[in-house]
Amino acid sequence: MRNINLLLLVGAISISTLGFAQDTLTISKKDIWLKASDKNLQIKIANQAFKSAQADYRQSNALFLPSISASHTAISTTNPLMAFGSKLNQEVLTASDFNPALLNNPSATQNYATKIEVLQPLINLDGFYGRQAAKSKMEAFQLQTERTGECLALEVNKSFMQLQLSYKAVKVLEKASTTADANLKLVENNFKQGILQKTDLLSVQVRVNEIKNQLQYAKSNVQNASDYLAFLLNEDNTNKVYKSLEELDNTITISSNNTTLSGNRKDILAMDKSAEAYAKMLQSSKMNFLPTLNAFGSYEMYDDTLFGTNAQGYLVGAQLSWKVFDGYKSIGKMEKAKADYQKAEFENQQYKSQSQLELNKTNRQLKDAENKVNLEKLALEQSKEAYRIRSNRFTQGLEKTTDLLQAETQMFQKELELLQAVFEYDFTQEYLQFLTK
Repeated sequence: MRNINLLLLVGAISISTLGFAQDTLTISKKDIWLKASDKNLQIKIANQAFKSAQADYRQSNALFLPSISASHTAISTTNPLMAFGSKLNQEVLTASDFNPALLNNPSATQNYATKIEVLQPLINLDGFYGRQAAKSKMEAFQLQTERTGECLALEVNKSFMQLQLSYKAVKVLEKASTTADANLKLVENNFKQGILQKTDLLSVQVRVNEIKNQLQYAKSNVQNASDYLAFLLNEDNTNKVYKSLEELDNTITISSNNTTLSGNRKDILAMDKSAEAYAKMLQSSKMNFLPTLNAFGSYEMYDDTLFGTNAQGYLVGAQLSWKVFDGYKSIGKMEKAKADYQKAEFENQQYKSQSQLELNKTNRQLKDAENKVNLEKLALEQSKEAYRIRSNRFTQGLEKTTDLLQAETQMFQKELELLQAVFEYDFTQEYLQFLTK
């Protein structure tokens, strides 16, 4: 029975190990960006939005290019006017067809008409400004797509640094776990020799369990960071975990930063183009009050048999049309376009003000992050020295167990805080470059 239970336990452990086996994929920062720029869903969505705006602009080619259509119509009629007109179009009228009795009560007449029709716009000022608006909209979407790529680059860099930070935290906590195990072994020996009390041993055991729990939490953060990175790369991360090729450094690189908002930033240029599009739409609505001139023409073929071409004729003309009054429809359309344009202008001003505000805030955050890194670096050095002194005194029986645990906890905590501070500085620096790009 004991052997059976042992086999069942080994089998359960084996199944559990197989179920949670993971492949570790080593990736570099450069490889991630190449994959993300090619496979990220947000980039694909932005590209399709641009293509949609591009298609709207191409539709405006109808302002200059002719519209050509072809049709074939078959009718059978006893309507006096239609019957007479059909024979006239077929060029088959005879003197007998003018008999009043036949004119008033014709027999069934078949007519087959093939028609090729051409419509050519000549002067349509409202359409001209509408085309310019569509072009500005297309350019705005193009700039926004490029800005989306820059946003993705920032997010990819952030997620990669989070992955680096997670692995670094695991390494620090593994070192803390090794140190805690060593301290536990020393305390157990002292307890067996009667040097320490049971409470000291329990305190160290609790500390060991706390570190192991923190280590497990850190490993979960590695998986979370890996999953988010897989989401950005649009890859299946089942039973896989990413590992950064480059490690997060404990030092930072100080560089000069721009504090002025760039007018060439892609999203700001996109806002300008969007406002420009609304301005063109306003002009288009004003031009709607002016007359339009269009040419038209058709070539027609008639016969009394299907697809016959016995009789032919053409029609060419031009039309000047002017909407004198359409029940305030054009006036309302112009007022709406004016309100939309003013709204776009206000939104543009607000966006630029918010962007400058965010830039000023990020500059201050970068300085604060730099100060924090320097303070955390100093605090880590002090905590390491304090732990070294207390550890030496503890082995000599001159320090309490609680004091040693407190010094150990503080040392590893300060190391993790330094890593977090370096991460915050590096990301803030990346974000600041993003804001001034």
